[in-house]
Amino acid sequence: MALLGSITEVKKGMVLKVENELYSVIKSEFVNPGKGSAFIRTKLKNVMKGTSIERTFKASEKLESVELEKRDMTFCYSEGENIIFMDVNDYEQLPVPIEYVEDVLPFMKEETQVEVTFYEERPIGVIPPNFSILEVTYAEEGLKGDTSGTALKKVTVETGGEINVPIFVKQGDNIKIDLRDLSYVERVNK
Repeated sequence: MALLGSITEVKKGMVLKVENELYSVIKSEFVNPGKGSAFIRTKLKNVMKGTSIERTFKASEKLESVELEKRDMTFCYSEGENIIFMDVNDYEQLPVPIEYVEDVLPFMKEETQVEVTFYEERPIGVIPPNFSILEVTYAEEGLKGDTSGTALKKVTVETGGEINVPIFVKQGDNIKIDLRDLSYVERVNK
C-alpha cells in the first residue's frame, strides 16, 4: 500500500482502498474550479463485489493506492463451496470461493488457464479466459423452415452449461462461447 501524494495521481486502472474496501478506478476527472478547492470526480468498481459507485474526493483527502498480485493458475475441480486452482509455477493447489467464478463455471473445462488476483496473499478474484470452445452434448432439432438468422434454441455443452445458440447448431458441434457475457460466438472446427 502506498499513500498518494496528491489526488491528481489517481488514474484509470489503479486500485484504491476506500473505507476498508478495494475499488478499481474506472474513470477519474480532475476539477479545479475558479473558486473553491480542487477535487477529483471518480467512478469506482468494488473489486470484491463488482458494484460500481461514483465518488468525489477533495484535494485535502489522503488516498491509499493498493498493489494487487496476479498469478496464472489452472482450474482443477470444484469442491463444495470452493474451486481448486493450481499455481502453474509451483504446482501448489489453492481453494478459491466459488462465487468468484459462479457465472462462468458451467462453461469452464478442467485445466482451463485463469488469472487469480490476490490481496495480502488472499485470493480476491478470478479472471477467466475471454473464450471457451466446448462440444454441444444436447441440442433439440431446429424447426423445419425456420431459417431466420435470429431464431435461437437452448443447447447443453460438455461441461453441463446451457446457452442459447442459432438453430443450425447441432449435437456434436463445437462452439465458441464468450465468457465475458456468456454468449454464443460461432461454430468452430476442432
